[in-house]
Amino acid sequence: MKNWDQFLAPYKQAVEELKIKLKGMRKQFEQEGTHSPIEFVTGRVKPIASILDKANHKNISLDKLETEMQDIAGMRMMCQFVEDIKKVVELLRNRNDFEIVEERDYISHKKVSGYRSYHVVIGYPVQTINGEKKILAEIQIRTLAMNFWATIEHSLNYKYKGQFPKDIQMRLQRAAEAAFMLDEEMSLIRDEIQEAQAFFTRNKEQ
Repeated sequence: MKNWDQFLAPYKQAVEELKIKLKGMRKQFEQEGTHSPIEFVTGRVKPIASILDKANHKNISLDKLETEMQDIAGMRMMCQFVEDIKKVVELLRNRNDFEIVEERDYISHKKVSGYRSYHVVIGYPVQTINGEKKILAEIQIRTLAMNFWATIEHSLNYKYKGQFPKDIQMRLQRAAEAAFMLDEEMSLIRDEIQEAQAFFTRNKEQ
């Protein structure tokens, strides 16, 4: 048995630090008065039960969790527009406080289920009283529409344990395409939306 509190402590520290850093990126855009490609940021440490379920499903032994499970620490960065995702990925690539280990583009190459998102796996150095410890963390970057679909799919996946009834699976795929069409339509009027948001913000501050 692992000492879970001790094992998860650096992951919890990483999530709290990354939330501050990634939210700080959004704040800098606001201070410059320019459109922020980051709408909001969330983070979590995977619950122990979920870690064990995934380890069992992926055949990962508990002594290899640190090297083989990339999303024990997970961050989500939400964007208004699909185009913003590329900007956020570029911002992450240019940082020097962590190392990008892997990138997975599920937007250009969606999953069979219809899932779309951009995943960046990083090696993040956590400073502890025993020295530096580098842990893996996953940052998921997606639009609000993609996130809505993924949240619903995750809940249904939990209910059906991955074995979706055929009609539910088909409707989910349709919903995923509808969500992506929404993103595409919003992109077409992006300039109008951003101009309206800037106008609203200016008037609110007066």
